[in-house]
Amino acid sequence: MPRIFITLLIIILLVNTSACSTFSYYAQTIAGQMSLLSKRQSISDIIKDPDILDSTRMQLQQVNEIREYASKHLHLPENNSYRNFADIGRDYVVWNVFATPEFSLQPREWCFLFVGCLSYRGYFSEKDARRYAKKLEQQGLDVFVGGVAAYSTLGWFDDPVLSTMLNWDKTRLARVVFHELAHQLIYIEDDTDFNEAFADTVAQAGVLHWLNTTTGSDIVEQFEQELQREKQFVDLVFRYREKLNGLYSNKPGKDAKRIQKNQLFIQMKVDYYQFREAWVTENAYDDWFESGLNNAKLSAVITYREYVPGFLALLNSVNNDLPGFYDVVTDLGKCDPALRHQILSARLTEYDC
Repeated sequence: MPRIFITLLIIILLVNTSACSTFSYYAQTIAGQMSLLSKRQSISDIIKDPDILDSTRMQLQQVNEIREYASKHLHLPENNSYRNFADIGRDYVVWNVFATPEFSLQPREWCFLFVGCLSYRGYFSEKDARRYAKKLEQQGLDVFVGGVAAYSTLGWFDDPVLSTMLNWDKTRLARVVFHELAHQLIYIEDDTDFNEAFADTVAQAGVLHWLNTTTGSDIVEQFEQELQREKQFVDLVFRYREKLNGLYSNKPGKDAKRIQKNQLFIQMKVDYYQFREAWVTENAYDDWFESGLNNAKLSAVITYREYVPGFLALLNSVNNDLPGFYDVVTDLGKCDPALRHQILSARLTEYDC
């Protein structure tokens, strides 16, 4: 671990220091990561501590069970990630900044050492994230800042379970752990949409596999209902993506486009609450709509969900066999980026790269 840190530090110091914003960004990333790692404690040791709350002990025991299941049954990496715990004392570990042009849903990309280009830029400080977002807004961009409760370092470090995750129910906790471990298994540089959709597909399939073998049918039905409602939300986002793309490709002036853009967002919110009424007590997306809509906010959803249907088709083509699915995805990742996106968009299960 120290060796990796020293290597990172040397590389950062070699970055052109005249680019102050670049240097300070990498500096905050390393400081945040090292602070996080310094707080790690072995989950096994914490569980043995007689002074911890019984509720905390039960939650961490559940984390251990989820982590064991991930490697033994879902064939996800067997390493020390998510075998430690870190209390970070805040609601989110990082805040991601998404940005798009005013009349486009195409996200801006930022390129980084080690991970390549991403369609978001993360900060360990909410204040820093919002300060950077303000600068982008002043450039006329649509901007969205989203708090993130967990992330993966792609195997560079032994990622801990965070205190931000312990307030979740066991299904959401498992879904996030499976998602982040999937990133460690397969990660294609410079292709955020591919990586996030793959990890989300693994998480969905993994949770269903786990619930079907460890819990009763009522919990499985509850998760399937959650997925169905999530699909309704995502379908709404994609439906309005098409409406907005149609508007942006037309020739009315900017003022007219702004008015029509705002009208589409108002109608999108109306459409959500219409089908949301049937959910009775479920209001998972209310805050998302009530905090305002713009291109960047929709783009963040699209980034994570664009290719999930294509990956689900590939998973189904191998009879939901996860090792076989991982092999197929590995091969697909070797295709030209445009071609693999086309394959996933068309939900093809037979193709030639």
